[in-house]
Amino acid sequence: MKNTILSGMRPTGNLHLGNLYGALYNWIKFQEEDYNRFYFVADWHALTTGFEDSKNIPENTIEMVADWLSFGLDPDKDTIFMQSLVKEHAELFLLLSMITPVGWLERVPSYKDQIAQLGKDKTSNYGFLGYPVLMAADIIIYKANMVPVGVDQVAHLEFTREIVRHFNNSVNKEIFVEPQPLLTSSPKILGLDGRKMSKSYNNAIYLSDSEDETNKKLRIMFTDPRRKRRSDPGVAEECGIFMLHKIFTDEDKCNEIKNDCAQAAIGCVECKKLLAENLNKKLSPIREKRKQIVDKKDFIRELIIDGSKKASQFAKKTLEEVQDAIFSSARIK
Repeated sequence: MKNTILSGMRPTGNLHLGNLYGALYNWIKFQEEDYNRFYFVADWHALTTGFEDSKNIPENTIEMVADWLSFGLDPDKDTIFMQSLVKEHAELFLLLSMITPVGWLERVPSYKDQIAQLGKDKTSNYGFLGYPVLMAADIIIYKANMVPVGVDQVAHLEFTREIVRHFNNSVNKEIFVEPQPLLTSSPKILGLDGRKMSKSYNNAIYLSDSEDETNKKLRIMFTDPRRKRRSDPGVAEECGIFMLHKIFTDEDKCNEIKNDCAQAAIGCVECKKLLAENLNKKLSPIREKRKQIVDKKDFIRELIIDGSKKASQFAKKTLEEVQDAIFSSARIK
């Protein structure tokens, strides 16, 4: 059987460079492979920690999918859909919930970290506790055997693999396959303040930013703290500006910048100007494409609806197998 990939993103707003050159860049590369590919808007997942912001999900969805398309995701090659438009996800989530021990959920690596980060007010709901089960349903309902993840996310995928083994054993039948991590490399991208680039930190450069907005952000971006004066040598590999150079500047020039930084032969202002030129040059055609796409809201909605219908056809077949395995093929239909 053909390999099947599944991945998704929460519709929390426009995508920044960390999103683009982390997950999305790898999605585009997979188009060169002979895979079944499903990419979805994880709007139910967005509700687990942001129910009060649900009114923003429709507009955020349009903006996010516009980013996907402008960056190169092709709806003729990939199935692009919305989680809440494929109701089979919810039914499988319910059925899996019946066999999932609460202790498993409380041991998920990110559970306590998220509580500490977001606070109990946003994490005391059942949806937050149970989101790993919903995540498992998202993956296995398409019998996805490959899930693109970074090394730090492999432990999360193991939860889904545990559920697969537990369910198959419970019904004494091999309904689902254990998804394997498709390890992806993504460049390290720091935000304007030196922390990881993130919407929640308000330190991001977005694809939707204009050239002028990007230039302004780069001018205030943190650099190597060793370089308090122009004459101070630095370590380029520990500078957020250089990390972006490694994406947007050719290799020979990067090596030159690295050496010049170590010898204080180039200043941070000059280095930022060069990055701004290269970054805007590379993003310019993507931004132009985005301008043409983002105003075509009806087109994006239809694309999502069509993709969701296609995904639903696949999901229904899997759910039929699940229902037969649980209730036997003699169940009332």
